[in-house]
Amino acid sequence: MPNTVDRRRFLLGSAALGSAALASRILPARAAGPFQVGFLYVGPVGDFGWSYQHDQARKAVEAKLGDQVKTSFVENVAEGPDSERVIRQLASAGNQLIFSTSFGFMNSALKVAKQFPAVKFEQATGYKTAPNVAEYNGRFYEGRAVCGTIAGHVSKSGIVGYVGSFPIPEVVMGINAFTLAARKVNPAIKVKVIWVNSWFDPGKEADAAKSLIDQGADILCTHTDSSAIVQTAEARGVHAFGQDSDMKQFGPNAQLSAIVNNWGDYYIARTKAAMDGSWKEQSVWEGLKEGIVQLAAYGPGVTDEARKAADTTKAGIVAGTLHPFTGPVSDNKGKARIAAGAKPTDEELQKQDWYVEGVQA
Repeated sequence: MPNTVDRRRFLLGSAALGSAALASRILPARAAGPFQVGFLYVGPVGDFGWSYQHDQARKAVEAKLGDQVKTSFVENVAEGPDSERVIRQLASAGNQLIFSTSFGFMNSALKVAKQFPAVKFEQATGYKTAPNVAEYNGRFYEGRAVCGTIAGHVSKSGIVGYVGSFPIPEVVMGINAFTLAARKVNPAIKVKVIWVNSWFDPGKEADAAKSLIDQGADILCTHTDSSAIVQTAEARGVHAFGQDSDMKQFGPNAQLSAIVNNWGDYYIARTKAAMDGSWKEQSVWEGLKEGIVQLAAYGPGVTDEARKAADTTKAGIVAGTLHPFTGPVSDNKGKARIAAGAKPTDEELQKQDWYVEGVQA
C-alpha cells in the first residue's frame, strides 16, 4: 500500500523529525528493503487531470515492480519554498528516487539534489539537469495541433476560448500550436485567452470558461488541471477539449477529444534504471510518436471531415513529415517570426514568449 499524505500533514510530520532528519540528509539513501520512490504533486490526485495522470503512472510502477518497490506521494504542494521543504523531507525519509512533477518544483529539486547526491531526482517539464537530476517532458504542442485541426472544422462562431494557467513557454507554445492548426483550416479563427494564474482552481477555471462562452466561443480549450472546463462546456451546450486525461465522463456531449498524458512507461523504465544502477542524467522530450502524449477517442461532435483531417495531422507528426510550427509564422502584432519552410529548434520552442497571429491574450 502506498504511503499517502497531503502537504499539510506531511509538513507537520516532518517538523516532528527535527534535527534527526536534518542530520541524516547527507547520508546515502537506504539500500535494504524495497526500493523507495517518492512523488510530489502540485494538485490533488483527484483532479482527474495533471496530478491524476502522474499518480496513475505511480500505480503502474507498483503494478509492474510489486514488492520490489515502495512508493509514497505528497499532493497539493505549492511551487516555491514549500516544495523545497517537501522534497528534502522525501529524501530524508529514505526515498532513493524522487519524481517532482511540476515546472515550479525545478529549482527546489536542484537545490535539494546537491544535499543528497546518492538520491536520483526526476523533474517534470523543467529544463535544468545535474549529475543526479534528470528532466522529462511531453511535446504537448503536438496534441494541441491535432485539437486545433478539429476546432478549425467544428467551430461555427470562429471563436475559440482558451483558459491558461501561467504564461510560461510551455503553455504559450500550446496556444500557438493550437491556433496555427485551426487557422490552417479556417484562417478567420480567433483564439481568446484568459489567464487564471493557477494550475488547479476549478472555480476560477469555470468562471473563465463562462466568460469566454459569453464572448462568443463555441469551443473551449485549457491548460489547467481540473475538469471544470469540460463540465462548463457540457452545461452551456458548447464543445471542449479535455486536458491531461480523458474527461469524457464530465462532458460526454461536449468533449471533442482530450490530450492524455501517459507517464507510466517512462516511470517504470526510470525506476528500473535507478534500481539496477544504469540510471543516468538525461533530458527527455517526447510526444505522440513515443506515446507520452496521446489523444482520447473523438467525441460525437467531431465530423467525419474533422476526423480525417485530425488523423492526417497526427499521422504526419508521428511520421516526422509535419511540424506544427513550420513557417511562415507571424506573431499577433504582424512581425515575421519563422521563415517560410523553417522549423524552430527545441531551444527556440522552449523560449517561446510571443503569440501567433489570431491569438488574443
